[in-house]
Amino acid sequence: QVQLEESGGGLVQAGGSLRLSCAASVRTFRRYAMGWFRQAPGKDREFVTAINWRDGSTYYGDSVKGRFTISKDNAKNTVYLQMSSLKPGDTAVYYCAAISRLEPYEYDYWGQGTQVTVSS
Repeated sequence: QVQLEESGGGLVQAGGSLRLSCAASVRTFRRYAMGWFRQAPGKDREFVTAINWRDGSTYYGDSVKGRFTISKDNAKNTVYLQMSSLKPGDTAVYYCAAISRLEPYEYDYWGQGTQVTVSS
């Protein structure tokens, strides 16, 4: 069973930066896309960003455009989320997820999450 493991969360001041990582436990894990989601207390889960594993196309939620960057390292089997100009509103548990099938094309693997706290 493939596991996704996030790391890199923590406490940062507003305006600061953090980089999250998400590694898959199985090197031969075939995926079509990977993404990052977040959930703040009392709020619904929110899409943050995603990357097409084949061609590297990226997609961003409106609230993070221009501040967050998703990238991948195929050799390390890892996806990254570089977060800059962080705001208190970015405080949430961040989850990485993967799409391993074309049908249905939905996220079917999830990490356990990593906490990001942005202080004002």
